[in-house]
Amino acid sequence: MLTLLPLPALTFSLCRTSCNNIPINYPFGVDDGCGAPQYCKMLNCSTNLPFITPSGTYKVQGIDYNKKTPTIYDPSMSTCSILQPHHDFVMSEIKSVIIPPAPDTVFTLLNCSRDLSVLNHYRSLCFNFSGHSCDELYGSCTSFRLFHLLSNNTPPCCFTGYDTVKYMSMNILDCTHYTTVYNTDGLHGVAPLDWIYGIKLSYSVPDTGCDRSGRNEIALTFDSDEGTRNSR
Repeated sequence: MLTLLPLPALTFSLCRTSCNNIPINYPFGVDDGCGAPQYCKMLNCSTNLPFITPSGTYKVQGIDYNKKTPTIYDPSMSTCSILQPHHDFVMSEIKSVIIPPAPDTVFTLLNCSRDLSVLNHYRSLCFNFSGHSCDELYGSCTSFRLFHLLSNNTPPCCFTGYDTVKYMSMNILDCTHYTTVYNTDGLHGVAPLDWIYGIKLSYSVPDTGCDRSGRNEIALTFDSDEGTRNSR
């Protein structure tokens, strides 16, 4: 007589825990029903794990879950080595509240007008960035050197925070380009060629509203007597 022993319940996760070699943990999720509701569908597991805002698609470079700081990079942004067309950074109102740029992300406004620039109306929005200057930026970076050559002098620039570009466009600020760097506390005495270009974001972990594991599971049980499979 053949006796069938009960099989243990098998549990299958419907939520992926990584995408493009980047761990996907709570509160984020790349599948329906995964993660915290506030961050639902914020990330998309496609080629570059994009973080999408009204101004474009930004590549997620990594997520530090201990410090709660994802880092993103805009392939359309100007850097020390490449000059891109005019570009604004715009976040939705929801994202700007729940996952804004971190305080140690600096927005550098470039090639600003001398007449209606931040040097006049918005001077208070600019601050000292680890002792760096416009002359250093335009002199060190191949891409930004063009601004100096075209005007035959050093155009104004402005080191500022996210709150500035959140409320005012580049046209209002009368600057033609911008770039962003993060981990700025460690960039004192570091040349622009060695800055870490990109945007560090900062989020908080919701305490309620979702299973903190951020995982949905289906348990499959096998009935040894009836030979049937049930799901729950």
